[in-house]
Amino acid sequence: MVRPTGLLQQVTKANLPYWKKNPHLDKMIRVDHAGELGADRIYAGQMAVLGSTAEGPLIKHMWEQEKRHREKFEQLINDYRVRPTALTPIWNIAGFVLGAGTALLGKEAAMACTVAVETVIVDHYNDQLRTLMEDPNIDKDILDTITKFRDEEQEHHDTGIDHGAEQAPFYKALTEVIKTGCKVAIEISKRV
Repeated sequence: MVRPTGLLQQVTKANLPYWKKNPHLDKMIRVDHAGELGADRIYAGQMAVLGSTAEGPLIKHMWEQEKRHREKFEQLINDYRVRPTALTPIWNIAGFVLGAGTALLGKEAAMACTVAVETVIVDHYNDQLRTLMEDPNIDKDILDTITKFRDEEQEHHDTGIDHGAEQAPFYKALTEVIKTGCKVAIEISKRV
């Protein structure tokens, strides 16, 4: 058996927490980073269209939270040495187009977009929390982060409902298409 030499032992000890981490963390961090980037861009698109309307401050509040979520996952990408998704440029553009496009349909459609996206994200975060809870060496920082963000995403969902999402034209069809797109984006971002 070959024993690690001095430098390799130092590197191994310094990185032991990363080498012993939950095998799901890389995918979790990668997909959550991609999702928070997409959410940031959705709200940027909504602000570009509705920023000067009565809904502007509400959208800005949600956008500010999404920016903090994105910043946290950018930190986690670096801390845990996770490769971000290669599709970052696509999610950047797609998020903005989705946000601006639904906002162009009216404030109700923008809120319907919020409800659809946040429904999927809350479910996604709940699935991740269940997976993390199964780990006897649970990563408390990740657990706390996902719990906090899940609660804020639920708040965004509820805000969308309270501000007319269900009055959007073709609400059911619109939200189902957006939910499906989000689910596909999640699965792709885990892998690519």
